Amino acid sequence: MNNSISLIGVPSDIGASDRGASMGPEALRVAGLAETLTKQGLSVSDIGDVSGPKNPELPPVEGYRHLQENIDWAKNIQDAIYKELNSGKLPIMMGGDHAMSIGSIAAVTRYCAEQNKPVCMIWIDAHADFNTNETSPSGNIHGMPVAVATGYGHPDLLSVGHAVPMIAPENVYQVAIRSVDKNEKLLVIESGISVYDMRRIDEIGIRQTMQDILHDVAEKGAHLHVSFDVDSLDPAIAPGVATTIPGGLTYREAQLCMEIIHDSGLMGSMDIVEINPALDTNNSTAKIAVDLTASLFGRQIFPIHSLYQGE
Repeated sequence: MNNSISLIGVPSDIGASDRGASMGPEALRVAGLAETLTKQGLSVSDIGDVSGPKNPELPPVEGYRHLQENIDWAKNIQDAIYKELNSGKLPIMMGGDHAMSIGSIAAVTRYCAEQNKPVCMIWIDAHADFNTNETSPSGNIHGMPVAVATGYGHPDLLSVGHAVPMIAPENVYQVAIRSVDKNEKLLVIESGISVYDMRRIDEIGIRQTMQDILHDVAEKGAHLHVSFDVDSLDPAIAPGVATTIPGGLTYREAQLCMEIIHDSGLMGSMDIVEINPALDTNNSTAKIAVDLTASLFGRQIFPIHSLYQGE
């Protein structure tokens, strides 16, 4: 895994109904994301915040809320992350609501297309985020980024990427899903993406889940993009999100998930999204996100091979 990290703040909540995710990047900074990764021996640069339109707080038009504003943000994010990838860095997008991942996915897939390298994406989230204007009950674009990435949605959203689809549906793996809108389910099933919802995780465990996914990614020789929505965690440990859904990943499940991704050495880019300090307690959700990111970049209780040589 690349040890040269770029932190990119995306202070926007324009893809959601609830305000507050725009404060997420600063919450991660206050929680010590850069300092934590630096202590692990990584080279970390915080390049500041991407800018974009202000949130006009308008109702949906033709099933999309703030369509042009989201497109503008996505283009600016794509430019910033693409620049860091070209500089040999591993970018971490600090969101911001999950609509902002349209820009990060566009950057990663564009960069990898130029390198003739496939892209796989692990989407760790309570929600499938596979809505379109025809299926979304709210029109919020933070419920649409996986659909957009795999070729479903408004033509102007799709045009943000280098190609349609940006990423092949069979290269998308969703983890911790437990809230999917009625009509959205049909699109998810039809698309061919791999879904490890909470029932499946309960049945086979997080270890088998991640091993199955990462074996597939390794077989494809792909760049791995990890998009981590903190609402994937159970609200008991991560209250600072706008869309709390009971029954999420426990602390240990989430940490093991991150540790196994690190052990694979496959990750090349990352999103951390949907932290809402306005709904949090003592910045606890940002702190747990930093803690889990530390595990994703190699923090261990003990060096694994020093204890488990007999296995």
